Amino acid sequence: MTDVHAFCAAMPGAQLSFPFNEEIAVYKVGGKIFALTGVMDVESINLKAEPADVTGLVETHEAITRGFHMNKKHWITVRLTGDLPSGLLEELIEDSYDLIVDKLPARDRP
Repeated sequence: MTDVHAFCAAMPGAQLSFPFNEEIAVYKVGGKIFALTGVMDVESINLKAEPADVTGLVETHEAITRGFHMNKKHWITVRLTGDLPSGLLEELIEDSYDLIVDKLPARDRP
């Protein structure tokens, strides 16, 4: 299983913050959130996704649901204790990151 903290932190320009409390790690790029996960209890991760992909991901993978406490159209929650195909988690993190970077002004992109 991928170390989600290490993977998120390794994304270019990624910054870790704790705006909600010290138990929720929030990864941002250009000041915008691309991932949220627990600090000690890393059971799931919230990631941004294309609205067109959200429904397919939720219907295809039991470990993926619409974003918990997030906009259900744009966010997914991936249970890390669930059964995910190899490499899918990393792909979803990269996609979330890319969605944010693509919307940043050119001067703010890493």
